[in-house]
Amino acid sequence: MATSTHEVTNQVPPLVGYDVFTADRVLVEAVERHLDAALLDEARSELSGFGTTAGSAQVQEWGVLANENPPGLRTHDRYGNRIDEVEYHPSWHRLLGKGVSAGLTAAWTRPGGHLRRAAGFLIWTQVEAGNGCPLSMTHAAVPALRTDPALAAEWEPRLTSMVYDPGLRPAAQKPGAIFGMGMTEKQGGSDVRANTTAARPLAEDGAYALTGHKWFMSAPMSDGFLVLAQAPGGLTCFLVPRVLEDGTRNVLRLQRLKDKLGNRSNASAEVEFDGTWARRVGEEGRGVRTIIEMVAATRLDCVLGSASLMRQAVAQAIHHCTYREAFGGRLVDKPLMRNVLADLALESEAATTLAMRLAAAYDDGSESERAFLRLAVPAAKYWVTKRCTPLATEAAECLGGNGYVEESGMPRLLRESPLNSIWEGAGNVQALDVLRALQREPGALDAFLREVGRARGADHRLDVAIKNLLTELADLDGVEARARRVVERLALVLQGSLLVRYAPPEVADAFCASRLGGDWGTAFGTLPHTLHLASLVERARPVA
Repeated sequence: MATSTHEVTNQVPPLVGYDVFTADRVLVEAVERHLDAALLDEARSELSGFGTTAGSAQVQEWGVLANENPPGLRTHDRYGNRIDEVEYHPSWHRLLGKGVSAGLTAAWTRPGGHLRRAAGFLIWTQVEAGNGCPLSMTHAAVPALRTDPALAAEWEPRLTSMVYDPGLRPAAQKPGAIFGMGMTEKQGGSDVRANTTAARPLAEDGAYALTGHKWFMSAPMSDGFLVLAQAPGGLTCFLVPRVLEDGTRNVLRLQRLKDKLGNRSNASAEVEFDGTWARRVGEEGRGVRTIIEMVAATRLDCVLGSASLMRQAVAQAIHHCTYREAFGGRLVDKPLMRNVLADLALESEAATTLAMRLAAAYDDGSESERAFLRLAVPAAKYWVTKRCTPLATEAAECLGGNGYVEESGMPRLLRESPLNSIWEGAGNVQALDVLRALQREPGALDAFLREVGRARGADHRLDVAIKNLLTELADLDGVEARARRVVERLALVLQGSLLVRYAPPEVADAFCASRLGGDWGTAFGTLPHTLHLASLVERARPVA
């Protein structure tokens, strides 16, 4: 008689076949809060459909395959001709195509576009974060190109198109285009003014030939790139098309692809320019000013990307603990595990709430909201991205040994978690940018204080935190050495003010007690036990 050596029990079903949008109460509430009422029904339907796609077993498998089959570089064809192509797994193109068709590069042309895009970006990058890079840069290139009306008229319809065409052809022959960016050089890193790539003017008005290199060229399969190079008038922004109008390939010599810790489905290349044709964007010598709006938009996407990763990590942790039993009951019902899950859920909610508030400010576009963003974006980028890695680590631990196994998906989240803190200026760059705004742009601080002041009087711990922040800001002498502390307090006060205004009382109470009131340890799972921890966990549960 045949016998079974073992029976599989007490294993957790996969988190698939669900609507990533409607299962995220915090995200749904943010959309309903910030979006014009006339757009809500359409947006809910659109985002729910996108969320169902993102949560499907097929699309989840695409994310796994894209990560497990990273892009490969082909510098030459079989005959020895230089072709400089990057080959991707079909799942990468499927993911990127879905993101484009969902409008993740089209925010500039749609009513409420930035908020709706932010929600979609937060949903979609939970599937696989790598395709978020070209989606982000294509979206963010638009404000930089608008400094040159002729270039904007030519390229903006392509970048905001909802059609993805991966072929290497002249952009004018394609229904849509993808953009990349190249700023960093090996000798300069974040100090782009130390760039040495030279731009020589050509006879054609606005045309230049570039000679030099880029240490990181993001998404090298793109149709065009914004790069910085030294023109006769100083550091200048340029548009470098991948294929020229006559169908010949521009000179982008891909030297190698980076072997990265995470973000493996997305290619990052080292590139050499040798007489590479480029078109000037904006004035000579004003390259940083020209490209700064692109950087601001991609910094917001770093916040969104980290909020997305946090949400997926928390969803997986709570899902696992809901089904897994140990020591006579479900893990989710154990008081200590409940504290850990509640703390993780609280961090995730604060990140999503802040990210969506910033996206709404972009849609508003008023002078006061622009001033608010000037301080809030780098502060949020600093803090939210910094919180991502410890959260991902703790969430993986909730799965025990299973969380250390690739099949769980948690190691992929963990490898991805540090990246948004590095992209578009690492932590010190963000902190110094905040100091620059505080010292040179008083309107930014005024707008920030008006925003957090809307919650004054609602929670005494928040009021004390605001008072302490003002004391800290009153003395900016020698502030650079304590810049990280200042920025951390700015971000926490802003998150606290938003949760006090918008979140359920048990969420706001938990945040103010721990992050602002000091009744919190140094690891997740150290919330005061008197809080309504079960409510926090239930609110973050991904499926019933």
